[in-house]
Amino acid sequence: MSNLLSFQNYLQLEKNYSIHTINAYIADIQFFATFIKTEYDQDDLENIHYNQIRLWIVHSIDAGISNRSVNRKIQSLKAFYRFLLKTKQIENNPLLKHKALKTPKIIQIPFSEKEMDNVLSNSIYTNDFEGVRNKLIIDIFYTTGIRRAELINLKLANVQTELKIIKVLGKRNKERIIPILQSTLQNINSYLTERAKLEQITDNDYLLLSQKGVKISESFVYRLINNYFGTVSGKVKKSPHIIRHSFATHLLNNGADLNSVKELLGHSSLASTQVYTHNSLAELKKVYAKSHPRGE
Repeated sequence: MSNLLSFQNYLQLEKNYSIHTINAYIADIQFFATFIKTEYDQDDLENIHYNQIRLWIVHSIDAGISNRSVNRKIQSLKAFYRFLLKTKQIENNPLLKHKALKTPKIIQIPFSEKEMDNVLSNSIYTNDFEGVRNKLIIDIFYTTGIRRAELINLKLANVQTELKIIKVLGKRNKERIIPILQSTLQNINSYLTERAKLEQITDNDYLLLSQKGVKISESFVYRLINNYFGTVSGKVKKSPHIIRHSFATHLLNNGADLNSVKELLGHSSLASTQVYTHNSLAELKKVYAKSHPRGE
């Protein structure tokens, strides 16, 4: 499938997508290709009709794949066929008139300010390299709102302690500058002191390392968040994204305007940021009911 390889190079070199995103796109397309081969004994994806895609959708749902996951796979196919159109490999997009499947709206529940205070308490961290590093990871997540991939790829050169800022390379290699609090700066300095004591450092350019001196992984960060928040929160979902959600919600609850939060999060449009406002509206209703003369 030479077109699939060309598409992969296109996503990487022209669209600047992350490796994680590219792998997801390719896996979705290969999943569809397997179905087409099995059902129609067809090897190419250039001569596909929508009725074949519709049958694949029905097959996927019957197999227990959620509407949300099917929609994500369809987005990958759409991107692939837009690429084939752009490169004149096909004349018509088989997904041109496709409408996304209906999905239930999922409301992410952020951690409360009390839960965040509890998980950042010094008492739950060991006073060594790993303890200082783990606290810094959670602190950076909460005080900057950065994504997991952004945190993992944060480099020493992008942490400018004298200016109290970090430079973050976000989606599609878009750079943004985020201020850091004095308390976070202190945690960074404490971590750098412990980091300098490591016997061997392989990935010296990166800020956050393992005990072996290599860059931390996404799975490590996810497990770390689950473990620490499991001690202070009963919420079912405990992930780096929920901390990002908490960052945005707490800022909005305490008076930050939507545009400022948008810039801090690195969103390209306000629509992406507005998903965080439902919790702020709940807080606003409490203040309104308490403050208005007829609120009682």
